[in-house]
Amino acid sequence: MRSVQGCLEQALSRVADHPVAVVCAGRTDAGVHALEQVVHFDTWAERGERSWVLGANVNLPRDVRVLWARPVDPGFHARFSATARHYRYLILTRDTGSALLRDRVSWFHYALDKALMREAALALVGEHDFTSFRAVGCQAKQPVRRIHYLEVEGDETLCEIRVGANGFLHHMVRNIAGVLMAIGRREAPVTWAAEVLAARDRTAGGVTAPPEGLYFVRVDYPPQFVLPRTAPISPS
Repeated sequence: MRSVQGCLEQALSRVADHPVAVVCAGRTDAGVHALEQVVHFDTWAERGERSWVLGANVNLPRDVRVLWARPVDPGFHARFSATARHYRYLILTRDTGSALLRDRVSWFHYALDKALMREAALALVGEHDFTSFRAVGCQAKQPVRRIHYLEVEGDETLCEIRVGANGFLHHMVRNIAGVLMAIGRREAPVTWAAEVLAARDRTAGGVTAPPEGLYFVRVDYPPQFVLPRTAPISPS
């Protein structure tokens, strides 16, 4: 199966003229999008920053692009040096789906009550055991994560869930979105989010939301690494 990581490794290997293996800041499931991703790799090839970017992009498919490249301190690690990760989940709420956005948003044909979703989201902010919101096959050693913010915004036809945390479990954002969407549809009370969290049991949660609406927005690192910050293009 084709993957972004596989495509990137092939492209960088051609530029480096030796096999390259990349380490990603975070993995995304099939169907999930990334506005910004950070990877690191080791190489003995000497290339300029612009050469890495242009050379990689020439060898990448049109739906994958490298935005920048920079040498980093040997102590940097794309995954373990990260201090926070940020996601968006987009839901189109109208009678008909969208031809242009069919693989870019999750579609639901009824309006969602965003005020109820915002109220429910408050129970998930902070440091908690998110066992109820992790995939059954999640391989993380422990389920405690700290959510820094969980916001619900949007207009009449688009609902946007924004979340940032020190880390995420497998399917955690999609499972949170599934619970909030059920509350927004008035299929469950506002208190259900807190009840699911307290249960510490995945079977207490709702349906995992579809991958198409999920976007990995960016990852944060300590300032000493001096990494570029690109302004993501809004998918909406």
